[in-house]
Amino acid sequence: MSTAPSPAPPLPGQPGPRLSALQVLACGAFIVTLSMGIRHGFGLWLQPITQAQGWTRETFAFALAVQNLSWGVFGIFAGMAADRFGAFRVLVGGALLYAAGLAGMALTTTSLGFALTAGVLIGAAQAGTTYAVIYGVIGRQIPAEKRSWAMGVAAAAGSFGQFLMVPVEGWLISSFGWQEALLFLGAAVLLIMPLAWGLREPGFAGGVAPKREQTIVQALREALKYRSFQLLMAGYFVCGFQVVFIGVHMPSYLKDNGLSPQVASYALALIGLFNVIGTYAAGALGQRMPKRYILAFIYFARAAAISIFLLVPLTPASVYVFAAVMGVLWLSTVPPTNAVVAQIFGVAHLSMLGGFVFFSHQIGSFMGVWLGGLLYDQTGSYNIVWYLSIALGIFAGLINLPVRESPIVRGPQRMGAAA
Repeated sequence: MSTAPSPAPPLPGQPGPRLSALQVLACGAFIVTLSMGIRHGFGLWLQPITQAQGWTRETFAFALAVQNLSWGVFGIFAGMAADRFGAFRVLVGGALLYAAGLAGMALTTTSLGFALTAGVLIGAAQAGTTYAVIYGVIGRQIPAEKRSWAMGVAAAAGSFGQFLMVPVEGWLISSFGWQEALLFLGAAVLLIMPLAWGLREPGFAGGVAPKREQTIVQALREALKYRSFQLLMAGYFVCGFQVVFIGVHMPSYLKDNGLSPQVASYALALIGLFNVIGTYAAGALGQRMPKRYILAFIYFARAAAISIFLLVPLTPASVYVFAAVMGVLWLSTVPPTNAVVAQIFGVAHLSMLGGFVFFSHQIGSFMGVWLGGLLYDQTGSYNIVWYLSIALGIFAGLINLPVRESPIVRGPQRMGAAA
């Protein structure tokens, strides 16, 4: 008779058998590469669509602002669903919505239709196919001692997607036209569905969630009252404001200043390439040093990079240097922010709590992209929004310094409650 010890029972909120780390990271990375890669190129459609439809930049910017807000709102519910039923079903639904939204974005002829398709539909699709859902799987399937690193790998995949997909999207637009390019991408995004099969978690067999020590309401109430969670949410607002403003409006900013569209395409691709380094490094460093210091450095460095970019003469070389520096800092906030949430509150409700933090990010994204279009139409310049980005970067760096990363201590009265 075998004398091998029986496996230890799973922790609350964690399944017993786990998927292999390679399988989780490979499938998760390819999904994020597609979802985030397509999303990062939307700025390339600003001028073709506004010129073809006779719209202002604010019209386009408002639709993408709605997209970011929709992403944030639906991200909360996508996170709840992924925590309850597993990631697979959420990813499949998100892929179908993404394809429908891209097709609608290509075919609609009204500003309202554009806001509903490019805005609401694609925002909901991104909620179900990006970080909150994938990080929930990583949190449950990857041991804590490798979790920050694994989140860095997934974020690096999203950055590689930007490097890979933005030039492809630019080529599709120039070769086939902006409408056909969107339809091609709508077909490509359906590849998420077979990739999601590799993230079917054994702990969610039959759609039944593992036992948890907290209900959803208890977990949410605890997090929203916790000071460090509030600070992380405020910092993430700034992250969203900065990156979406730059990602959507920088191509037009450069063209307004006499630079060719190719410079913008290469700059966005460089941001994606260098963020592969930045996000991986942020995740790896998060295993070795306090994550609040990593976050503070990223926000301070962004403020400095934007300031220098505005001060030096605008040339292709200065754009590429700025893109490389911002690339290192671009989505590098994602692994340490989500790792801190997991470290403080555990992984049972990680997708939901990550969704709430990301909702704050998306409010910032809404403000950044919308204000960029609104203030440009009113003043003929992006200067005010650039200055706001600098000030907010300093603010975010300061408020991340007092974040406490130690696990929260819960009272015994919460133990044993089912989710």
